[in-house]
Parts: sequence; structure tokens; C-alpha cells
Amino acid sequence: MQNPTLSLAGDVAATHQILDGLDGPAVLVGHSYGGAVITEAGNHQNVAALVYITAFAPDKGESVNSLIADPPPGAPVPPILPPKDGFLFLDRDKFAASFAADVPAAQAAFMADSQVPWGVDALGGAISEPAWRSKPSWYLVATDDRMIPPPAQRAMSERAGSTVTETPGSHAIYVSNPAAVAAVIAQAAATLSRPS
Repeated sequence: MQNPTLSLAGDVAATHQILDGLDGPAVLVGHSYGGAVITEAGNHQNVAALVYITAFAPDKGESVNSLIADPPPGAPVPPILPPKDGFLFLDRDKFAASFAADVPAAQAAFMADSQVPWGVDALGGAISEPAWRSKPSWYLVATDDRMIPPPAQRAMSERAGSTVTETPGSHAIYVSNPAAVAAVIAQAAATLSRPS
């Protein structure tokens, strides 16, 4: 589903609206900020598993803002521009190098031009109860990510007890290597059909 990205609470509510209409278990998949959404929305009774694709996996009381507030020395700093009218964008000129370094230049330029505005309130939305504490999770670490440093991805996935796969790729791994992303989602989905 497409997150409105105005606030974490709004994105969770929109996700719950879709989950309410399902007649069976769902695997929630989140990329980047979407990891915060599935961490909170994943407590819904129709969610059986979580899949993080180079994503934030916050703990109780954490937000994306708190997770990026104090980067380790030498870590790449995402080129987030100052807020404008309550929304954030990545610097278009630095987008490809930071977000989509392994995507063809024309496609990366299109991605930079078609960014969805990200609400400042979404950045600051704190998790009330992380679903990964009670639901199984999988995590794909993109080892060349310059938005969420791979060591941070590894730390979050370890804390969540996720089944981890690592693959070379940028933050836009879902574009540059969709097969690797699909394989992790398939692993998670396969466990739902196994008898317990």
C-alpha cells in the first residue's frame, strides 16, 4: 500500500484499513521508513510476519528521527533538505549517489524527480510496541546502502531477532535487485504455509 507519509499514526491507520479487509494472514513488507510503519502496524491480528528491506526497525519509544540523530563517525549522512511547509525531500543533486547508486542514471534521476513528500511528523512518530517482539521477522541488509548504514541495519535486525540476508546494493535495492527482495519475501511467506 502507499503510505500517505504525513505521520506515522496516519500510515499505521492506512495499513490497518487494508489489513481489516483481508481474510487471511499477511506478511508486511517495509522499505526504509516503511520499516517503522510495519513495526507499529504489525501488531494487527492479521499480520503473521514482517519483512524489512534495508529498513528502520525501531524499538519502543524510538522513531526514525531518534535513530538517525547521532550517526557514527564516518557514516554517510543522508542528504535530507531542511523542512519546507512541514515536508522533507532528499537533495536531488545528491539523490543518485546516496539512494540509488546502482540504478541506471536516467532511472535514478526520475526517482529523484518523483520523490513523495515526507512529513516531518512521520519522521518523529515513535513506536508504542514493536511488532517484531511478538512476530517473526526477516531483514535484507543492502551492504552498499548510503542512507541507512549497513552496521545500523545489522544492529536493528539482530535486536529484532530477524532472519537476515545480506546482498550488495544501494538503498534502492528493490529497483536494482528485485529478485533478492522477492526471495526474502518468499522465505517469510513460505513459513506461513508450513504446518506447525
